[in-house]
Amino acid sequence: MRIFWLILACIFAVGCSEKKAPGQPQFVGVEIGAGDIASDIALTDHLGRSRSMRDFRGKVVALFFGYTHCPDVCPTTMSDLAKSMKLLGDRRANVQVLFVTLDPDRDTQQVLAQYVPSFDPTFIGLRGDAAALERVERGYKVFVRKQPSAGKSGYTIDHSTGVYVFDPRGLPRLYLNYGQKPADIAHDIGALLQISNKTDLSH
Repeated sequence: MRIFWLILACIFAVGCSEKKAPGQPQFVGVEIGAGDIASDIALTDHLGRSRSMRDFRGKVVALFFGYTHCPDVCPTTMSDLAKSMKLLGDRRANVQVLFVTLDPDRDTQQVLAQYVPSFDPTFIGLRGDAAALERVERGYKVFVRKQPSAGKSGYTIDHSTGVYVFDPRGLPRLYLNYGQKPADIAHDIGALLQISNKTDLSH
């Protein structure tokens, strides 16, 4: 599994070693381009509404794939994202965190409605049927594999652990690796918000 994440990071890190021009932001996360992954989704949120990335245009979007029975990675990442929102202060109004379940059989709309907002009331949970999720997983290059478990749940899921970050235009910009500190997450999101503000002012 560790080799897989290293390969994925290398794919997204092409060109990241180049020196930035003066005035360009320095991100902690790995920069990615519009051609690296998909730029849209077609899923249903935890309130039963159809959602796409267009619904969040004008905001920085942090997109994470996981499942509610996840014992460690998912709650840790969601908690870190919640902490980063607090660090952003008033700027958090221009940020949307999305949690896409990889376990629709167990993660019903009701389960997501309890789980996702428990980290932050503004966070949105997304789900879909097997076909819809397969399209999203393929478009975002998400690794997913069920593993039999002796526990009550019957299985666990090995899955990609990073967070995709989109700028307010809806373009993919960053891949945040698992374990990135809330302060670093807030820094990168804040940098994208600042870029957006400067762009808006220039037009």
